[in-house]
Amino acid sequence: MSGSSFGSIFKITTWGESHGKGIGVVVDGCPAGLTLNEEMIQIFLNRRKPGQTKYSTPRKEDDLVTILSGVFEGKTTGTPISMMITNETARSVDYSEIANYYRPGHADYTFDAKYGFRDYRGGGRSSGRETIGRVAAGAIAATLLKELGIEVFTYTKSIGPIQIDYHKCQKENLTLSPLYMPDLEASGKAEDYLEQCIHNLDSSGGMIECIISGVPAGIGEPVFDKLDAQLAKAIFSIGAVKGFEIGSGFEVAKQLGSENNDGLAYDENGKLIKLTNHSGGILGGISDGSEIIFRTAIKPTPSIKKEQQTVNKSGENINVSIKGRHDPIIVPRAVVVVEAMAALTLADLLLMGMSSKLDNVKKIYQK
Repeated sequence: MSGSSFGSIFKITTWGESHGKGIGVVVDGCPAGLTLNEEMIQIFLNRRKPGQTKYSTPRKEDDLVTILSGVFEGKTTGTPISMMITNETARSVDYSEIANYYRPGHADYTFDAKYGFRDYRGGGRSSGRETIGRVAAGAIAATLLKELGIEVFTYTKSIGPIQIDYHKCQKENLTLSPLYMPDLEASGKAEDYLEQCIHNLDSSGGMIECIISGVPAGIGEPVFDKLDAQLAKAIFSIGAVKGFEIGSGFEVAKQLGSENNDGLAYDENGKLIKLTNHSGGILGGISDGSEIIFRTAIKPTPSIKKEQQTVNKSGENINVSIKGRHDPIIVPRAVVVVEAMAALTLADLLLMGMSSKLDNVKKIYQK
């Protein structure tokens, strides 16, 4: 299977299946000298860990990371960083009956069509558990970005029809909301909505928003490796994602050029600023120095107990109710996955951009 690697210079390769012995990732291209330890990575992994609220799967996993290589005396060595997380409570028997039919909304049929064989235990590589490796790698990328004064801030914008009110948002609310919403009033309403979904044996989708601050102007390649194109690719590589927009997004289709164009000015310190940010911080595929803002739509959890129609391998139309331990909503645990992929994208393009100017090369090598 190809396609398990991401990045050009800061490059990651994830491995493992949902019900295999473990999940892991190899990070190559991280500069030497970055302070790093397992506790720093664990903070990120704990944000996507299952079984923490009634709105996530009851599957209990500690998701403890072990760094196998690439770190010595608390610093990265510049060599590949390999990390592993053991699967401790896999219950493959929960999935034995789905070996002979295709679950609606899952990759069961497409994996069979491509490979003629599939790991039906939780979806194998198509399981959301694959994202553990991304989050572990993203923790390293986020640590690198922090050294450069760049922050990636990600949160739940909406769940079903419930959307946050920006006037009521506070960053500290994220740890108080089981849904990772910065507006606690909206979080309460969304919790009530999810209770209805659970009662009806159903699930819900939602929207995640990401704001990246501190990115200097000039990051991103102008043709195929545009910053916004790379972000879109990174976010769409997450299994549950079905939509992506940056800046004003799809609203630009309703706007006039005079409304959508971001005016430019010099502030009192002589710094060039934008008067608005409809572009979402990216122009011509290159960062413009303002906040990068994007949103992604997450589909409802496809594994639901409500009866659905599907087919089996015997050519019969059947009705199924999915068993096992599943999230009634993916969004809260996906927030850190989106954050990780954004951090990985930026880290890679920042390192690529180092060679875009001769002056940059001279600063490094000229004595």
